[in-house]
Amino acid sequence: MSKILKAIGLIALLAILVVVVLIFMTPSDYKVERQITIDKPKADVLSYARLLKNQNDWGPWVKKDPAIILNYQGTDGEVGFVSSWESKMEEVGVGEQEIKKISDSQIDTELRFKTPFESTCQAYMILDEVSPSQTKVKWGFSGSMPKPMNLMLLMMDMDKEVGKDFDQGLNNLKTILEKQ
Repeated sequence: MSKILKAIGLIALLAILVVVVLIFMTPSDYKVERQITIDKPKADVLSYARLLKNQNDWGPWVKKDPAIILNYQGTDGEVGFVSSWESKMEEVGVGEQEIKKISDSQIDTELRFKTPFESTCQAYMILDEVSPSQTKVKWGFSGSMPKPMNLMLLMMDMDKEVGKDFDQGLNNLKTILEKQ
């Protein structure tokens, strides 16, 4: 009987060691980025993209929940503006986005998710002039999961999970801007 208990204890200890090793070997940081070229001058793209309320038209998440509750604080398109959302759908969740910095070629925001889990990410949109009538838009975000939560990254491919939404959003943005 004592040999069985020792074997069970050894197996449990090995399992714990494997988990601890995985926690420290699994990266904590993640990044998702997509890009598209839009047939519009850079100034036109910036003028539209800097307004967070416009994301309701081109971003994929608001469209997923017709019952979403949106709130705004500050002046849209300016540093400090906050757009917040509340959704009962887990895929959309509850959170807010704040404009942190705007230049003639980049918009930086901070995403603060409250549910389905708490996290903070840095998001950006980089605009590069391809020609006077074309703009390359690079949209992305990066974040970090604290240990041991970083183990979720072993089971969830952030690039695959969120990347498809970024592709859809950029295609929507392109369609809207090229019709203007």
